[in-house]
Amino acid sequence: MLSDADQALLSLLRDNARASTAELARRLGVSRTTVQSRIERLEQRGVIAGYGVRLSSDYEQGQVRAHVLLTVTPKLADKVVRSLRALAPVRTLHSVSGNFDMIVIVEASSIRELDLLLDQIGALDGVERTSSSIILSTRIDR
Repeated sequence: MLSDADQALLSLLRDNARASTAELARRLGVSRTTVQSRIERLEQRGVIAGYGVRLSSDYEQGQVRAHVLLTVTPKLADKVVRSLRALAPVRTLHSVSGNFDMIVIVEASSIRELDLLLDQIGALDGVERTSSSIILSTRIDR
């Protein structure tokens, strides 16, 4: 269980993982040493597993992203995962409950590239059915 202070720190890091400890300390009303020790503790506990890159909205506007829902043959699910992992445009893969087995989030440089990618995913051994939705805009991204 995380304390309210840890939750507040994580919220600030989600907004800007490159913020200095001085900036985080100022925003949280604590010392830099406190911030640094909390970050180290969260990393050691595995709460913070790493830091990533957030792309600018200008760059992202040039990309076409989509959610691809997959129904897969249960015995071939591991093979599907391996095949999807090998595709560079695949950004995220989720196993889900419900009418579909997986949700893949993909990114392509154009509609044409997305169309080719969707055909490639649909042709993977073990993929029975797909349904795709192009992402028009992202309203919340934490």
